[in-house]
Amino acid sequence: MSIRHSLTRAALVLAAASALAPGSHAADLAARGHRTRTAGIDLITYPTQVKQVVVILGALPGGDAMAPVQNIAIPTLTGMMLDRGTRALDKFAIAQRLESVGASLSFGVGTQSVEIHGRCLRKDLPLVLELLAQELRMPAFSAEEFTKARQQFIGQLQDEIDNTEARAREKFGQAVFPPGHPNRPHSIAEYLAAARSATVEEVRAFHASTYGPAHFSLVVAGDLVPAEVDTQVMRHFRGWSGGRDYLRPAVAAAPGTAITQTVALKDKTSVSVLLGEPTGLRYKDPESIALRVGTAILGHGFTGRLMGTVRDREGLTYSIGAGVGEDSIADGDWHIAASFAPALLEKGIGATRRVLDTWWRDGVTDAELEARKQGIVGGYLVGLSTTGGLANAILTSVQRGYDLDWLDRYPQVVRSLTREQVNEAIRRHLDPARMVLVEAGSVPGGTAESPAPESSPPGAPH
Repeated sequence: MSIRHSLTRAALVLAAASALAPGSHAADLAARGHRTRTAGIDLITYPTQVKQVVVILGALPGGDAMAPVQNIAIPTLTGMMLDRGTRALDKFAIAQRLESVGASLSFGVGTQSVEIHGRCLRKDLPLVLELLAQELRMPAFSAEEFTKARQQFIGQLQDEIDNTEARAREKFGQAVFPPGHPNRPHSIAEYLAAARSATVEEVRAFHASTYGPAHFSLVVAGDLVPAEVDTQVMRHFRGWSGGRDYLRPAVAAAPGTAITQTVALKDKTSVSVLLGEPTGLRYKDPESIALRVGTAILGHGFTGRLMGTVRDREGLTYSIGAGVGEDSIADGDWHIAASFAPALLEKGIGATRRVLDTWWRDGVTDAELEARKQGIVGGYLVGLSTTGGLANAILTSVQRGYDLDWLDRYPQVVRSLTREQVNEAIRRHLDPARMVLVEAGSVPGGTAESPAPESSPPGAPH
């Protein structure tokens, strides 16, 4: 995962670790939520029985896919600048106000979204919402802070260019998504060049043209009164305008022909491998959940077929799994991700393909399906037992185009799946003979890339 996405994951872990919400039961979840259009924002408030703690999660369009043509680094740099001072407060004053009450507020930039993660005590919610409004509406974008942020981003990208997982993801995304698709990544080298030439004026222009309430979803969950939150959001966000919609391709990515791509890197102890193809599905499409459940049987955790064979029986890897990704807004991809020692690469890929081919050809069994459905529903309900987990489930559902009643319907949809539905989804949307294989690392026989060039010092001309 690139730095643009790992920042988001780190903040999400903090949010999900918040206090338990003992009032969250397995039924009528939607009835306790409140959804309003407040100051132009899609505001969802959710009271729980947890005492004192409130979690804030939000997302608005402004991710990497929305970069201006002239500089692809601008969305990430804009997100990095949000907490580095506003027109009213510098970054030290913001940090002091948050730290003095034990609150947190951070931002991450993903493929399509700018994501917001906050946590505070109930009494401090007005303060945190006020700071959030200032950071989103009137960031200072000082030249000095921009230079620091740009240099930090360049350093992170230089670390990534020698990272086997990051390079495998880069090549895989470029292979399975066509030019112009929002899920198609630029190369890390392209990001490096763009970051070095980026200017603070470009960041200001992107913020002005892209940020706004029009497609901004904000979830506030915990010890709260919805009407009070609504009043605070209206007070601090009233008068804000603008914003753009997410990118939703009219035509889904289609599978191509099977190819193998290699990124040879020197002196790596393992090779990161991705094997997969585009699914043509968004999460909300009818067969999407059936495909996800079948995929979990193949490659989720220690009970998945891949782990049971490739790791436990044949001892070829410590890390292998399968998943579906990047499909909340646009159509996504299906992939197997694994890591092999260079000497075991050929055997590891061979074993992986054997398990994949059998799963695709013969399908899943009734026993596997019932066990996996029970595990998926159980894990989902456990996730809803924390304030952060509940808030994340709400925000994810909203981004996928669901109303709050999806919180209650999801377990029923999973439980109702039949073996025939799962196997049909697998065969309809996947074909091992068309899949892309990417290998990144010290690949036997590969010619290693030259090291990435050093970055310019802070303040140097670009």
